[in-house]
Amino acid sequence: MAHLAPGGKWDARLIGPVPHDASYYGKALLGGALACGLTHAAITPLDVTKCNMQVDPGKYRGLVSGISLIRSEQGSGAIWKGVAPTFIGYSLQGMFKYGLYEVFKDTYSNLVGEEGTAKYKQLIWLAGSASAEVFADVALCPFEMTKVKMQTSPHGTFPTQFGTAWATMRAQSASTRFPFGSIVPLWSRQIPYTMAKFYFFERIVQAFYENVFTLPKSSYSQQTQLGITFASGYLAGVICAIVSHPADTLVSLMGKESNKGKGVGAIASETGLFNLCTKGLGTRVLMIGTLTGFQWWIYDSFKTAMGMGTTGGK
Repeated sequence: MAHLAPGGKWDARLIGPVPHDASYYGKALLGGALACGLTHAAITPLDVTKCNMQVDPGKYRGLVSGISLIRSEQGSGAIWKGVAPTFIGYSLQGMFKYGLYEVFKDTYSNLVGEEGTAKYKQLIWLAGSASAEVFADVALCPFEMTKVKMQTSPHGTFPTQFGTAWATMRAQSASTRFPFGSIVPLWSRQIPYTMAKFYFFERIVQAFYENVFTLPKSSYSQQTQLGITFASGYLAGVICAIVSHPADTLVSLMGKESNKGKGVGAIASETGLFNLCTKGLGTRVLMIGTLTGFQWWIYDSFKTAMGMGTTGGK
């Protein structure tokens, strides 16, 4: 396909197998919603346990024992607390994360032109993902705050039904700082996470096609391309988990009753850097690696079904 727009000007939107028009971006938005909403909802038990390990590490010492303890104390359904705000919030977040990444990546590429895109490709990945995540987190924030409160409040002290929990968060907004009280730590967690997620995914995919699968990308079957997508997403997710874990711990701790009214700095100081970086990290690495791998696989599977091709590579 020619990469030139009418008038002979180079256009990043014409590089791929199909033009990046309004229909393309709309499908990317939908694919992102499916990728993030479904995967985050599916691992709610891991998320519930991880959040409780961060908030009360003395009681919840490991993944398996933590799940068992929550089920024995609160009932088998307790490990699914927060699944509704998780599904809605992360569907919205995924929609903007993936969809706007495509938009910003093309926009920044066209700003610097063909030579600049080749020279600054990695910076474009970073800038595009960071820009997209700013908007994605605004959509996610109130749902994330509600989810964390539902998951980490002592049993019987806070509603576990989404509608009632949402209404309670609004009614107590003076103390919960709902709906955007966690936006700064959320940005602190999610923007570095997303930058790493997209940057390392793009780098790993590129490395696969340059060093392992060295034939033209189009010569490989869709199944092979999607396998490369999953492996690249999983490896990128492990890096993401480590990069964003301290801020993730802060978001969880902000929902703890004893931290009500405290600032982020005070909570971080009381918890300590080591605990911020390590508590629940193993569980989060497992969770985010698997999550990110399947997110990219779902997203690229949807793109392939829509005739848009898989992400990354040549």
